[in-house]
Amino acid sequence: MTEKRTVCPVIGQYDHGQALDILAASRPAETKALAERILDELGDVSVITNRTGLAMLPYQDTVKGTAFHLGEVLVAEAHIQVPDRGVDGFGAVVGRDLEHAMAMAVIDAAIAAGHRTDTILEFLDTEHAHQRDSDRERLRKVEATRVQMETF
Repeated sequence: MTEKRTVCPVIGQYDHGQALDILAASRPAETKALAERILDELGDVSVITNRTGLAMLPYQDTVKGTAFHLGEVLVAEAHIQVPDRGVDGFGAVVGRDLEHAMAMAVIDAAIAAGHRTDTILEFLDTEHAHQRDSDRERLRKVEATRVQMETF
């Protein structure tokens, strides 16, 4: 059995945290499809955790910059190990979609193992662009509801 790696991987222009952020907000169907393609070649996977639960939602005060907990949110989380490659994979998504969390964990393990990084990087680029476009559209819709008030 190989020793487990603890180095935070970098894939393309994304550090580990950025990659996980993109995966957590990614479209579930596309993420699951990518994980299925990767899983066959990754090797045997041991599932450590696959559950739903409540997590505290951190937020930052925009005026003072202090962090506080806004409340609790339901999350699905997964933790896997790939013993042959000596890596772990983690996934957590808002809601109860355990398959999405597991798919995220598979992709995270593949990143840590340096497996299919070209395919994963292409996926991250596509999802990141989709998320930026969705955010831009949402902000455009919010801006359209803005009302200018006169002060006396």
